[in-house]
Amino acid sequence: MILHLQDKVILVSGGAKGIGGAISKGLIEEGAIPVIIDPSEKEANELVKKASGKALHIPMRLVSAEDCQSAVNQALNTFGRIDGIVNNAGANDGVGLEKGNPKAFAKSIATNLYHYYYLVHFALPELKRNQGAIVNISSKTAVTGQGGTSGYVAAKGAQLALTREWAVELLPYRIRVNAILPAEVYTPMYEQWIQSFPNPEEKLAEISRRIPLGQRMTTPEEIASMALFLLSDKASHLTGQHLYVDGGYTHLDRAL
Repeated sequence: MILHLQDKVILVSGGAKGIGGAISKGLIEEGAIPVIIDPSEKEANELVKKASGKALHIPMRLVSAEDCQSAVNQALNTFGRIDGIVNNAGANDGVGLEKGNPKAFAKSIATNLYHYYYLVHFALPELKRNQGAIVNISSKTAVTGQGGTSGYVAAKGAQLALTREWAVELLPYRIRVNAILPAEVYTPMYEQWIQSFPNPEEKLAEISRRIPLGQRMTTPEEIASMALFLLSDKASHLTGQHLYVDGGYTHLDRAL
C-alpha cells in the first residue's frame, strides 16, 4: 500500500530502539523524514545513515517543557515543517502502590506523560497548518492493570484520555488523533525484563502461549505498520480511536 508519506516530517519520541525504532525505520522506507528524539546514539545514527540524511537525530530524553520546545525548534530549523507526531517514549518503571511512594509516583507520571502534552503543544501551529496527525503509543495495562506499576499505568490511562480529548479539540483543524495499545511486544526493554527471571526462556514461552493469535509475541514492526497507517491519508476518517495491536491478548479468551 502506498501511504503517501513522502517527505512528511514526523517527530518520534523514543524513536531509536524498540517500537519507536521500528516506526522510524518504517517512515524511512516510506520516504518520510523521521525526527528521532532519543538519547541512544548508536541506533539513531544507524537509522539516519539508512535514511541517507533525510532524517534528524536529536539526542535528548524529553523531561521538561523546554526540552520539547527545543526538539520542535530543531525540527523546524532543519526541515521547515512538521506533519505529525508519534508520542512513544516512556518506560514501565515499576512504581507501585505498596512498594512505591508519592514522590516516585509523581516522577513516574511526569516521565511517562508530560512530554506527550508538551511535544504536541509546541508543534500545534505546524500541525494546524499541515492538517497533521498524532499517534499516542499507550499500553494494554491502561485497561487491564498489571499490578505493581501504578505510575506507569496512570500515565498510560491518561494518554488514552488525552487521545479522545485532543481528537475533539482538534476537529476544526482536521488533525486526527489516535492511540495504539500494544500488549506483549518483544523489544530490547522487554528482553531485559525477561532476562530478570531465573528461567527466561520458560517465562517467555509461558507468556507467548497466552497470546491467542499464533501464540507468539507481537513484533515492533507490526506496531509500526499501524502507526504508519494512522499517520497517512489512508486513515483520513479515523480519529479518537484506541487500537489494539496485540494478537487478541487483551480481549480474547486466553484459554483459546
